[in-house]
Amino acid sequence: MTYDRLGDLGVRLRNARVPMVVKAQCPCSFLFISMAVKIHFEGLLRGHQRQCRRYKKLSTIDDESDKGARRGRPRRRWLKKMSGGIRLSRSIKLRHQPLLAIFGSSLMMGLPGMTKVDEKNKGGFKASMFLFVLMSLENMGFVANMVSMVLYFLYVMFFNVPTSANTLTNFMGSTFLLSLVGGFISDTFINRYTTCLIFGFLEVLGLALITIQAYFKDLQPAYCFGKPSCIHGGKAAMFYTSLGLLALGSGGVKGALPALGGDQFDHKDPKEAKALARFFNWLLLSTTLGAAVGVTGIVYLTTERNKWYWGFFISTVATFIGFCVLASGKPFYRLREPTVANSPIIRIAQVIAVAFKNRWLALPDKPDELYETDEDETGCREERISHTNQFRFLDKAAIVPIMSEATPSPWTVCTVTQVEEVKILTRMLPILGSTIIMNTCLAQLQTFSIQQGNIMDRHLGKLDVPAASIPIIPLVFMSILIPTYELFFVPFARKITHHPSGITQLQRVGVGLVLSAISMAVAGIVEVKRRDQAHKDMLKPISLFWLSFQYGIFGIADMFTLVGLLEFFYKEAPIGMRSLSTSFTWLSLSFGYFLSTVFVDIINSITKRISPSGQGWIRGLDLNQSNLNLFYWFLAILSCLNFVHYLYWASWYKYKTDEPDHAEAEAKDLRTGPLVAEEENTLDGGVTQTHEAPVQTDESKQQLIKESDHPEAVAKDLSTRLLPEEEKTPWMEE
Repeated sequence: MTYDRLGDLGVRLRNARVPMVVKAQCPCSFLFISMAVKIHFEGLLRGHQRQCRRYKKLSTIDDESDKGARRGRPRRRWLKKMSGGIRLSRSIKLRHQPLLAIFGSSLMMGLPGMTKVDEKNKGGFKASMFLFVLMSLENMGFVANMVSMVLYFLYVMFFNVPTSANTLTNFMGSTFLLSLVGGFISDTFINRYTTCLIFGFLEVLGLALITIQAYFKDLQPAYCFGKPSCIHGGKAAMFYTSLGLLALGSGGVKGALPALGGDQFDHKDPKEAKALARFFNWLLLSTTLGAAVGVTGIVYLTTERNKWYWGFFISTVATFIGFCVLASGKPFYRLREPTVANSPIIRIAQVIAVAFKNRWLALPDKPDELYETDEDETGCREERISHTNQFRFLDKAAIVPIMSEATPSPWTVCTVTQVEEVKILTRMLPILGSTIIMNTCLAQLQTFSIQQGNIMDRHLGKLDVPAASIPIIPLVFMSILIPTYELFFVPFARKITHHPSGITQLQRVGVGLVLSAISMAVAGIVEVKRRDQAHKDMLKPISLFWLSFQYGIFGIADMFTLVGLLEFFYKEAPIGMRSLSTSFTWLSLSFGYFLSTVFVDIINSITKRISPSGQGWIRGLDLNQSNLNLFYWFLAILSCLNFVHYLYWASWYKYKTDEPDHAEAEAKDLRTGPLVAEEENTLDGGVTQTHEAPVQTDESKQQLIKESDHPEAVAKDLSTRLLPEEEKTPWMEE
């Protein structure tokens, strides 16, 4: 770095300005610290400049005026001392040029005056890589604990079979239910990145407490006979506190992380819209790869070596490293700062309260008479949502009062966009409810199927396979099927359906629901074979790998349903409610686990009364005396009925793009005129694709056609073209 370039860097630092967006969104303390660092570094540069000029002046003294100065090495030391310690070569370059260059450039990147090019390069798969690493490391321990912890409750904490299964399902249900907390906080108070880090700290703390209790025998309960649970007192307090912290931390991360990843892609850009669909597939793949390591390595340590504390310790370290990776990727993320005033819960409450207050008012004949703010008043948080005819009673919240004020209050009248947000969430609820039964089936594979495998033949040659490692079979299937689905099936289906994801999100969910019913039917058949063989000869049980059929089928079902739900809830949700909406996926899992606990208790209580033996279907510590196959078949029949229920709501659902608003209709009429000929193909699920034929037009018309896929952009373009140049406002010119 030469002297001139060093001075130029100082000028750039001095003239760096903070954009208005940063001033509006960043706290004052951040701006103060950033400007203080900038001024401090500028002072250092000025000092270097003075020292460089001083050294240059001293080193160019002619011989006559330099009679007292000594030659050679003493002269150079004298010049170094007199110039303040800076020693330059004859080309006036710094000795530590690379180090100072890196320091200066990195500091420039961290200052608020970041250029638009830097902001534009944020997001995409470059930013998503950090999220993929976190999901792999975090789920490596989470999934391993999810499939093996029922044995920890059974053999270390001394719970009986139904209590250990119910404890795990309650824990998993609480984890996914608490994802709503993470989604709400990230939509209301802090951004999704900060939310992930805060709840990640709680997750690591919970894992650390579980590790400590698993290591010290004094913190574990003593065995007691005939009781559902043997833990009590301070040991129970530590046990449930660690589970609570783990559930809160993991749930909060799951509520904010998928939406953080989705924010890295602009769904209005056709290229990034396709990338968004790929993102959720690769997110599931990263989860699968991490889980595959967990259910083999960690499960082997915990169940076979009986070193539960080592398994929990590895999970703690891996999770901590994952969140460190997430934190290191902050310069690459697209972050959206929420505001308390735009809290999704408050906005929903406002619509419901105002609609109830206006319940006696008559709706206007035309939707145009409902209240809506101008586009420049909505801000960057809100996207304009067109009016729909479903749930018309909620439209009463947008009726302008007769004695209206100059600036209507949100608790007096709501905008059409705000009302449509509530309509969207309401339309999602039946879809959410239709997936609960499937997740109830999933809970059985993590509880009773693990207990089945523990009393089966677990030998694979000379290797003794842990029962909790049997989920590696569906994980291997998914690791192969997800890239195959993304690289081959999606491009092929996209040519037929013209849908960015190949098939719609609700179609993917439907495929998963069918496969989950088949999985439960197969599980019942396998249980009959296992129990009959155990009754014939307990010393020769059937192989553990008979369970691979039900696990493999359900793994494919989970691949379709989980990704379909995440993409569906993210894309259909309003901008300010995406964390809360993607939490609906985990909410379905939560309800499924809780419903599993309810089913086990209710079915046991009912079958005790009607069975000749006076025993329930699932009882005691011996599965060979239970009728677990009947419980599986009950879930299979219930899943078939649930699929019929899902078909009705999926066909009833209206996507956000189904019913265009007036601006979109106007743009459509314009495009169907002499400018262009278009063909519309309405696909399954209500998604409309527009194909435009190329025609000879002038430059302005070609630009209008190019932007015709975005109705709001078309309306904005028309408004700017109809006005004279002097009457255009700055936001129109942008």
